Amino acid sequence: MEHIKLQTPNYKNKGIMFLSVENINTLLSNKFISENEYRQRFKIKPRYLDVFMTRIGTIGKTNVITTHKPIAYYVSLALLRPQNIQSFFLSFIIQTSKVQQDIWKRTLQIAFPQKINKDEIGKVTLAVPLQKEQIDIEKLLLKLDKLVTLQQRKLEQLRQLKIFTLQRMFIDKDCKQPILRFKNFNDNWLPHKFNDIANTFSGGTPAISNKDYYGGNIPFIRSAEINKNTTQLHLTPDGLKNSSAKFIKKGTLLYALYGATSGEVGIAQIDGAINQAVMAINLKKDNVYFIKTWLIKNKRKIISTYLQGGQGNLSAKIVKHLKLSLPKIEEENLISITIMKIDSLIKLQQSKIDDLVNLKKYLLQKLFI
Repeated sequence: MEHIKLQTPNYKNKGIMFLSVENINTLLSNKFISENEYRQRFKIKPRYLDVFMTRIGTIGKTNVITTHKPIAYYVSLALLRPQNIQSFFLSFIIQTSKVQQDIWKRTLQIAFPQKINKDEIGKVTLAVPLQKEQIDIEKLLLKLDKLVTLQQRKLEQLRQLKIFTLQRMFIDKDCKQPILRFKNFNDNWLPHKFNDIANTFSGGTPAISNKDYYGGNIPFIRSAEINKNTTQLHLTPDGLKNSSAKFIKKGTLLYALYGATSGEVGIAQIDGAINQAVMAINLKKDNVYFIKTWLIKNKRKIISTYLQGGQGNLSAKIVKHLKLSLPKIEEENLISITIMKIDSLIKLQQSKIDDLVNLKKYLLQKLFI
């Protein structure tokens, strides 16, 4: 296996494609260097079926070159030239936990960013079978990778379908009717404020210093947990009673107000208590899933309007004064059913991908020694 280093080049609008760590999954990039610089800097040029491995920052990810076109690459990638080993087998065996542990052992973990020196890569131990078995193993895993790719494409198509549906079944700011409607619905959507359609409240946090307030059986739902069915912390009845934490029921619409999760929205999966970073939204008559979808669709606009540079917190006052237009409840319900069906398909598709990824992890453990 051979390796080469490269300093940051002078990028061009066209020329020889230039790869770095962030390109390892696709081996595609929109950065280029000149042919002259490529000839001067690369004594050992990447070839068809050579293997790239990330070695700085993200360490140990691999991919096989499947093009005959010239490629340039940054020092953060190591170029591995297979000798007496199948290229894809080499890529797969590097992904196994045993080899990853060996790579990690040889990594300079105190460096910033973390890195593995090129000489240390050559010392990594590989258990390699006869060529026929290598070919059989790589064929199986390549078929599995192809299945994952196909399923990921289906997932992306479903996500695009949802975006298309939201754009056409919900109205924009200056419109009174959506582009796409169910039969027999012709009325204009009517303007409202959140304060008109819902009662809202936030919770609080019991004193951390009082151990009697924690460790009970009441899930304490914080902003990062509004879409989860488990929580890291639990309160005792005393913790709930002697604080401003508020109890909410499963099915309550929850809205994250603070920090990195500002603008996230969910429907409570469990009964529990909420803190000050979470707002509970109890709708008077509107469909919970419809309002949740509206908040998701408008998250970027809400954040950009009320948070400077995406930093800071939302507040109850801000949410109560949000303006939205709504159709009749019957149309809300039909739209919600449509979005729920698409969301269910997305969830099912993601589950298929997760199963395939887990199968690959299992095979990487069992097919290699």
